[in-house]
Amino acid sequence: MDLDQPLGSVIQGSLSEGLEVRLHPDVSVEEMRVGKFLVVQGMRSRFFCMLTDVSLGTSSQRILVNPPSPDDDFLREVLAGSGTFGTVNLTPMLMFTPTEVKRDKGVNLNGKSSLASFEAQSSEAMDLLPVKTIPSHFSQVYDASERDFRAVFGWEDDPHRRNFAIGQPLDMEVPICIDLDRFVERSNGVFGKSGTGKSFLTRLLLSGIIRKQAAVNLIFDMHSEYGWEAVSEGKQFSTVKGLRQLFPSQVQVYTLDAESTQRRGIRDAQELYLSYDQIEVEDIALVRQELNLSEASLENAIILRNEFGKSWITQLLNMTNEEIQEFCDTKRGSKSSIMALQRKLTRLEELKYMRSACPRNYIDQILQSLDAGKHVVVEFGSQSNMLSYMLATNLMTRRIHSKYVQKAEKFLQSKNPSDRPRQLVITIEEAHRFLDSATVRQTIFGIIAREMRKYFVTLLVVDQRPSGIDNEVMSQIGTRITALLNDDKDIEAIFTGVSGGQSLRSVLAKLDSKQQALILGHAVPMPVVVRTRPYDETFYREIGDISWDEMPDEAVFAAAEAGRADLGF
Repeated sequence: MDLDQPLGSVIQGSLSEGLEVRLHPDVSVEEMRVGKFLVVQGMRSRFFCMLTDVSLGTSSQRILVNPPSPDDDFLREVLAGSGTFGTVNLTPMLMFTPTEVKRDKGVNLNGKSSLASFEAQSSEAMDLLPVKTIPSHFSQVYDASERDFRAVFGWEDDPHRRNFAIGQPLDMEVPICIDLDRFVERSNGVFGKSGTGKSFLTRLLLSGIIRKQAAVNLIFDMHSEYGWEAVSEGKQFSTVKGLRQLFPSQVQVYTLDAESTQRRGIRDAQELYLSYDQIEVEDIALVRQELNLSEASLENAIILRNEFGKSWITQLLNMTNEEIQEFCDTKRGSKSSIMALQRKLTRLEELKYMRSACPRNYIDQILQSLDAGKHVVVEFGSQSNMLSYMLATNLMTRRIHSKYVQKAEKFLQSKNPSDRPRQLVITIEEAHRFLDSATVRQTIFGIIAREMRKYFVTLLVVDQRPSGIDNEVMSQIGTRITALLNDDKDIEAIFTGVSGGQSLRSVLAKLDSKQQALILGHAVPMPVVVRTRPYDETFYREIGDISWDEMPDEAVFAAAEAGRADLGF
């Protein structure tokens, strides 16, 4: 690939519809792939663009009526470039006008083109701006160079930013970085249909946040994929390392199913229990579909809560029919609704981690871990059904968010840097179950998504059905990392609140089913398609701490004891 040779010329276009480029005769249309990063050199500015469509054109309808024979290579070569040609559509994303170009109108004192003056700029000095105009007719289009990629996306070892290389462009061996400081500022999403590698993408992002110390993570691990190890996708059975193996001194695993955790060989995971008195009526309302509760049952739950306070579930489960009748007579409740509520809440007794009372406050224990800079993975093991996952996740997050609100208010009052809470990123799976239009007002996650980083808490939502997430919440998602989606509603949801998203639909619909993603939003300067970074031994060496297997036994036991000491054991 000769980066100095132009690929084509701009022949028409508009700011709203993008640019149409006619490829030069020596450029094969088959080399042009949707999602490719190209640059257009105008008279005054350089435009960074994404290729959004590829098409074929002819100069005369007679060629289509009487096409050359498949064996007539000579005639095809004669027609190529004049009678037949390829065109591509580009969407300009950013523009850069060098100082020399502004002063000399495209030609410097040595007679060199504005391309040369661009090359003289350093990435720190470049002022990349949103596109407010378009290049003139017949402006030349070039393949993006490594310098272009670095100018736009930076590099991982930049001393001034917490950059993390998430992958590479489709046709070059150049890292594409996201700015982790900007990433954790807002709630973000990882989307893609089942089997496209959402969990691997999420582990990449979480590993980057841990390595660069951009925030602390609280991960609700529904399928036990992030803690110790996970099963790799493919025909041959194999496993990949989880965050605990990569960062043994920085990640703490809590488990709601100790037996399952022990069977999988996870070392020194902390048991986690919840009690009935921590459950609010709002938590029950969130799982009303799983419990098949009526509106009347929820209204009577409020009556019970007002009468018995925090112990309302324990009191209800222990009530006899006569006591329910007496309660309804005095408090104007509905006996049938309360009995139905009692019957359906008995399902909570099936959850291994639920207790009538807990010996200590495990949620405060998690907060202590987060305050100490530890990243927390909460494993569900066999308790991963939707009732269990939604109830425990909402319950814990609501209490942790409440503590963070108190910390943030204290910091805002004192202005003391030592009072500043650590930025917290909460990762949830099956996010549409928490954030759909019917329940988003009843979950703490809807509040967090709309608050952005007001209280130093943001979300990382992982989901295969973004169309199920409330539109208002989707509009607040800062950065969207999206693997292949086929459903038109899901594709439309990805571009909710994104200006110019219409031109990117074809890009998203044509991603490969594995190891490709479209990244757009707050953490990248422009949308880009990447071949995601492999999650393999090379990645482990580049990103992780020394693993347990490489540590001597004395060091393993010392690290485990230190972790227990941090938690007050």
